[in-house]
Amino acid sequence: MKDGAQPPIADYALIGDCHSCALVSRTGSIDWACMPRLDAPSSFGRLLDWEKGGFCSITPAGGRWEHYRAYLEGTMVLTTTFTANSGEVRVTDFFAMRRGGREEPYHQLLRMVDGLRGRVDVRLLIVPRFDYGEVKPWLRRGGAGVFAAIGGHNGLLVGCDTDLELGADHELVARFALRAQERVRLTLTFVRPELLDLEEAAPPTAEEADGRLKETLEWWKRWSQQLTLEGPEAPRVLRSALVLKALTNAPTGAIAAAATTSLPERIGGSRNWDYRFSWIRDSSFSVRSLGEVGFNREADGFRRFIQRSAAGSAHDLQIMYGMGGERHLPEIVLAGLTGYRDSRPVRIGNAASDQLQLDAYGELMLLAYSWHRRGYSPDDDYWRFLFDLVETVAERWRQPDSGLWEIRGRPLHFVHSKVLCWAAVDRGVALAVECGRRAPLSRWRRLAREIRQAIEKSGYDHRRGVFVQAFGRKQMDASLLLLPSTGFVAYHDPRMVRTAEMVRKELEVDGMLRRYRPERLQDGLNQPEGVFVACTFWLAECLALQGQLEKAREYFDRAAALSNDVGLFSEEYDEAGQEMLGNFPQGLTHLSHIAAAAALTGAAKT
Repeated sequence: MKDGAQPPIADYALIGDCHSCALVSRTGSIDWACMPRLDAPSSFGRLLDWEKGGFCSITPAGGRWEHYRAYLEGTMVLTTTFTANSGEVRVTDFFAMRRGGREEPYHQLLRMVDGLRGRVDVRLLIVPRFDYGEVKPWLRRGGAGVFAAIGGHNGLLVGCDTDLELGADHELVARFALRAQERVRLTLTFVRPELLDLEEAAPPTAEEADGRLKETLEWWKRWSQQLTLEGPEAPRVLRSALVLKALTNAPTGAIAAAATTSLPERIGGSRNWDYRFSWIRDSSFSVRSLGEVGFNREADGFRRFIQRSAAGSAHDLQIMYGMGGERHLPEIVLAGLTGYRDSRPVRIGNAASDQLQLDAYGELMLLAYSWHRRGYSPDDDYWRFLFDLVETVAERWRQPDSGLWEIRGRPLHFVHSKVLCWAAVDRGVALAVECGRRAPLSRWRRLAREIRQAIEKSGYDHRRGVFVQAFGRKQMDASLLLLPSTGFVAYHDPRMVRTAEMVRKELEVDGMLRRYRPERLQDGLNQPEGVFVACTFWLAECLALQGQLEKAREYFDRAAALSNDVGLFSEEYDEAGQEMLGNFPQGLTHLSHIAAAAALTGAAKT
């Protein structure tokens, strides 16, 4: 495949039902879909292999046409309007939602094609490929417009208002003419193959499908009404919150870092990771960001998921978990896939789950403390875990670690990690005092002072008056912008003001921030990457809370402009090629967008 033939990442929009997810291109093709969970092997996956991955497309047949897409307001229901010389049609894509869907979801993706004016010939092509393109399914015919696709442990019940025909290579094809006021419906329902009986199973009728669209719209709009943020940023903040909700696993409360795996941080490079897992550090961002704008239930659900998954022994703490709380996330290379635009390897699982990242201890304690301040103090069982967590920090804080950025090179004494160790002890003391818990307070206070002194001695450049990336190094790191949120240093502290300015000077590229300089950090990959979008939002938030509103607004607007036409952010951005990079949509970017918008809105009122 020639470079550039595959759509850019920005061409995609997300749909989901808090269980499954799919990415829909501008041209009406579902090129990525994972069911029944967003971390399941793909059923349509040509995002990672254009030839063998599989897809489901609905487009006008032949001729020239234009397209426009948008989410219906306050929902994750996507519409794409195609305009040809002969007429106009609209495709509506969504996963069906309902009350009680947390435990009994429909597991159903619906695509509806409506004639708006004139007459348009439409071509429908369904090419299911299970298990990341490895399995061409067995296609069995049922009644008119009904098929079952079965392979391995995957099954799809396919229903359509129009006749479907078997194609030459394990595919389903239909071509039909659509006039104004006419509708054709396609449903793709996940069913376990051992339960898929074509004599018993039946896709929804036309009336049922139309009812599920109405039900889904009502569900999303009801959820969106929780937003409390007002002002010009509210619509875009709501879109970020909707994306985070779609990345949530409803039964557990986990929020995935992204909907995809192995979208590259540099086209043709090897920085390709699986982000369909839930990170501990994201829990603190979610509680802070979502809680600030009214979505307390989602923030609390993620908090409880992390606490459940991490509970037990603090010595066995992981930095991430599967969407159901799974601990074993082995990293596997799918050698048979070409990758997005020939970016190899394609990975599933994530070896970073076995890394030592000391900031996880602090994030958990900050999470527990912030929830205590909201009136939810830890019970006896959880206090024992938190006690063990502080004791584990006492044992490990002097060790080098892989840090926030999960470097795969030599571990370092990252300042951000050390500050989070301090935060774990500091909040441990505060929780013990405020909750009347027994703890070795004198020893813990000495420990907190010892960690602080080490940071201020070895993690601070006294000549420039700034905090640095790691002990004994001069380089800057965007994670330093997060230090005030831990309470270690105030936003207005001169040291922090100078640090933010130095981060900006060293890491800014065309008005946006890199997370660090890869050429100066032996991160185990020795490859360039794009700017990290969340970092620019961190800078905007930091500047806003320092009272530098004009400058904060400039950086916020630059970062916000990196979303695509429907308000979705990727992980990184290639400033030279002017395109999105990394997994998509990226939860951390959307969380950081919400936090920065809330900080700007709040600062403007004072």
